[in-house]
Amino acid sequence: MDILVIVGFAGCLLAAALTVPAGFGLATMTTPLFLLWFEPHQAIAGVAIVHGAHNAMKARLLRIHIDSDALRRFGWALLLGAFLGAVLQSAIPSDPLLLLVGLALVVLPLLKLSESWTSIRLPEAEDRIGGFGSGFMGGLTGHQGALRAMFLQPRLPDKSAYAATAAVLALVVDLTRIPVYLWHDASVLSTDVFLLFGFVASALLGAQIGRIWLEKWKSETIQKGIVVGLVLTGMLYIREAMLAL
Repeated sequence: MDILVIVGFAGCLLAAALTVPAGFGLATMTTPLFLLWFEPHQAIAGVAIVHGAHNAMKARLLRIHIDSDALRRFGWALLLGAFLGAVLQSAIPSDPLLLLVGLALVVLPLLKLSESWTSIRLPEAEDRIGGFGSGFMGGLTGHQGALRAMFLQPRLPDKSAYAATAAVLALVVDLTRIPVYLWHDASVLSTDVFLLFGFVASALLGAQIGRIWLEKWKSETIQKGIVVGLVLTGMLYIREAMLAL
């Protein structure tokens, strides 16, 4: 097996484990790995499949902590946003899409860390805005977690309830956007099946490890470390996209 493939699987496993307590970041950390082997549209579809499998496993492992009220507050707006974003993603050329991904990697994590956003308890009616926005960004670029966390985390201070509910909401977005991606272009399923299967298996194993870390680690520390990597990666994507355009 190629050493780069082994590194890719290991990176996916680590990302999947870290994002259980962090509550976001799997798509943003695995997208750079997928872009080593797949073009941007294929990469987003492949990451969505891995993301969906990971969130399904997280939801199953943490099912007793799911907050049903929070799920209802996000409601139809999450589904609508995810569908519209996925449809638009299919119509955007690869280079502009890479630029959008880069901007999402830089802007959304910074919003997550911004005290002016995260320390204010928004009215519950605004959850539909958060639901639509996170669903739309999830469908368009695959990066939904930071925007969702901005609205969800203040509602659910318990880290287990937050992680479980975030997993279900993310899974809803994944189940909405994946069929749209594959309807437009299913080549990710045939380009390299071994790679895709390996990434899925790594993400599922990472979810199991992350469940253990959830009980022991402080999510704030993990989130800050993830954000640094995301912003640096986003800046690299923006540079590459601008050079290509």
